[in-house]
Amino acid sequence: MTKLKLKTHSGVKRRFRVSGRGKIVRRKSHINNARRKKRRAVKAEFHTMQGVHRSFRQRVRRLLPYGGT
Repeated sequence: MTKLKLKTHSGVKRRFRVSGRGKIVRRKSHINNARRKKRRAVKAEFHTMQGVHRSFRQRVRRLLPYGGT
C-alpha cells in the first residue's frame, strides 16, 4: 500500500513561510498602498515578518502540509 501525498495549497505557499523554529509567519499587509503617507516607523515594520494568529494556525498548517518547501 502506497502512502498518499498531500497537495500544498499554492496560494498559501506564496503567502506564508515556516520559520526555523517552526512558527508560521506572514508578510504585513497594506505594504503597497500609499507608502509616502505612512510614518517612518510604520514603513520599518514592513521589513519584518509577522506571526500568524493562533486562531488561524491550524488552517494554514493543513494547507501547508510539508512546511512550504
